[in-house]
Amino acid sequence: MWKLTSTLYFILPLVFLSIEICAQNVSQPTIMVIPYTTQSVSLRQAIENNDGVRVALAFVKESFDKRGKNTIDIRAKLKQTNNNEVLSEGQIKDVKDEVIALSGADIYVEVEVKKNYSQDGNSATVILSAFDAYSGESYANKVATSPKFFTSNFDKLIEKAVEFELDNFLQTLQQKFDDIRTNGRTLSLTFGVLDGAKINLNEEINNSDELLSEVIENWMRDNAFKNNYHLQGTTDSKMIFDLVKIPVLDEKGGNYKVSTFVAQIRKFFKSINIKTSQITQGNNVVFTLSANP
Repeated sequence: MWKLTSTLYFILPLVFLSIEICAQNVSQPTIMVIPYTTQSVSLRQAIENNDGVRVALAFVKESFDKRGKNTIDIRAKLKQTNNNEVLSEGQIKDVKDEVIALSGADIYVEVEVKKNYSQDGNSATVILSAFDAYSGESYANKVATSPKFFTSNFDKLIEKAVEFELDNFLQTLQQKFDDIRTNGRTLSLTFGVLDGAKINLNEEINNSDELLSEVIENWMRDNAFKNNYHLQGTTDSKMIFDLVKIPVLDEKGGNYKVSTFVAQIRKFFKSINIKTSQITQGNNVVFTLSANP
């Protein structure tokens, strides 16, 4: 009897230890919850001027925290950018981008609140939209509406709406994040020739046996994450990759930025004596190519 009890005594802690280790190995994204805003409204205004938004932000963040998610407080990050230059009305869009960049979050979740009035009761609708903080890629979207009640207490209606869909939202978010950790983020890359430039994507480059388009595709094959890319099409003046994977983390374990990959492409073109300019919008990057003088 003593031996059996002793054996169980040692086995059980090992089992619980194994469960704890496995739980710790699950990749958890860091999330920042922000209000949905239009270009004419700053993040700070959206929070301070709307009681429903404040309630929704607090409740969503608290719900994430209770479920063991790593969250970042939007108000703390707004204080970090609280200076006249950054908070000027002419830089509203830049403020949002800067807050997201400074947050260190993997994902930001935009929260939009709508109050619904009707003769048979009031309800609240909460729209949750999650995005990759570095590429802008959409991860998850949920629209949650509370049941109708004869009440003007929209704080409770907002909480009811969030409760209905939050677990489904988080499950979708975690699945998407795990997939991206494994397979990489998605970029779309377009290479276009500047009008009048003496470059042809389907001609040999530098007296070699390779076409410029072939050289570009070979580089993409060698540098895309896990060699995962898809070439949509090529003409004499344009080349479109509708899917190019980049890693989530760099070699040091930090977040791998879109700008890092863009810089590598720019250096590649410089090495083959082609001048470039580029525009980056979220996960879409457009390069314009011209010959060096």
